[in-house]
Amino acid sequence: MFQVFRNAWKIEELRKKILFTLFIVLLYRIGNAVPVPYINVEMLRTYFDNLQNTVLGLYNVMSGNAFSSATIFALSIQPYINASIIIQLLTIAIPALERMSKEGGEEGRKKIASITRYATVVIGLLQGFGYYYLISRNGMLMSNGVWEAIVIIITFGAGSALLMWLGEQITEFGIGNGISIILFASIVSRLPSGVVSMVTNLRAGSLHWLGFIGIIVGALAIIVLIVYVSNAERRIPVQYAKRVVGRKMYGGQSTHLPMKVNMSGVMPIIFAQAIASLPATIASFCKEPAAGTFWAGFLKAIDTSSVIYMVLYFLLILGFSYFYATIQFNPIEVANNLKKNGGFIPGFRPGRPTSDFIRKVLNKITLFGAIYLGIVAVLPLIFSSVTKMTGIALGGTSIIIVVGVALEIVQALETQMLMRHYKGFLE
Repeated sequence: MFQVFRNAWKIEELRKKILFTLFIVLLYRIGNAVPVPYINVEMLRTYFDNLQNTVLGLYNVMSGNAFSSATIFALSIQPYINASIIIQLLTIAIPALERMSKEGGEEGRKKIASITRYATVVIGLLQGFGYYYLISRNGMLMSNGVWEAIVIIITFGAGSALLMWLGEQITEFGIGNGISIILFASIVSRLPSGVVSMVTNLRAGSLHWLGFIGIIVGALAIIVLIVYVSNAERRIPVQYAKRVVGRKMYGGQSTHLPMKVNMSGVMPIIFAQAIASLPATIASFCKEPAAGTFWAGFLKAIDTSSVIYMVLYFLLILGFSYFYATIQFNPIEVANNLKKNGGFIPGFRPGRPTSDFIRKVLNKITLFGAIYLGIVAVLPLIFSSVTKMTGIALGGTSIIIVVGVALEIVQALETQMLMRHYKGFLE
């Protein structure tokens, strides 16, 4: 990876793109330090210390602690991610949007992107209103009034829209994958404080040396596993029939159909995390029940450190992995495209037999990828429950995102260097 960055830095065009990307990331980090007025930040941070393993804790991780500090980028890119997911699902459900995305070409993709932007602004304002209601209800405002509400809500909404624009600038003028790079920067920014916290606990005696070594070794093992699975793919052999056009013969070559083992990425974990921790999130807004009552026992059973929560979390990851893989990969469409181009899978007739075989392979590799995601997500929870250490329950999600984005960045740089090499050769 460092060799790729070193080679890219030697090329003036890529060096400018890297510097532009770093400049946008710097602007994002500066915005993450600018607080929204009228909010008692100290009370808010104390409140969020008890919500690390809820949906709000997940939002705080994705924003690089900006969510618990009430800065102008507190909502981070969550509105954009939610808008993209909603539009993607609507594209499958609404035929007009599906035709626009598949048959509209570049113009259709621009319209879809424009709809996603408008949806991001709307969701940002709605989440800003929800954030204002949360802090207002818990008495975290220095002054409460209509003007204060308008300033807070519009600032949060405008911050999410500005962050979306910054991500698009990285995609267009930087090294690409702008939204992913901003998310990468948010999570990595929490690393120094996490290391300082572990060293402090180690010196205070609350963390044993064996536990510290176990965390380091476990994190390295998870990173190796993520890199291995992220690059793993199932290659289905494809043969193209020979055909004669005039005096020339076309086709006859052999190739393969690549299918990623983990084609869903980290999205199943994010969905499962949001739904599985929803009861605990709702309970955090309610009055704490008396000890020994039914509701007290129920809340303890669904707590993020309970076995019930871990099992439900794992099963939800399996379900969402299949759901997201079905959305992203359509075996019938792939089989039809092979048939139109004169391609076939050896041993299977074109048409339905081919699509059935592809679907069978998809189900097998999706199961493996879902189990891998479940293990990476649940292991930190188990470790946290056994060692009684807090604050690392979201570690699996964070590591998957960081490693995945790092691999995407390296791949993007390699692609741009390869394109430049061919361009220079042709000239």
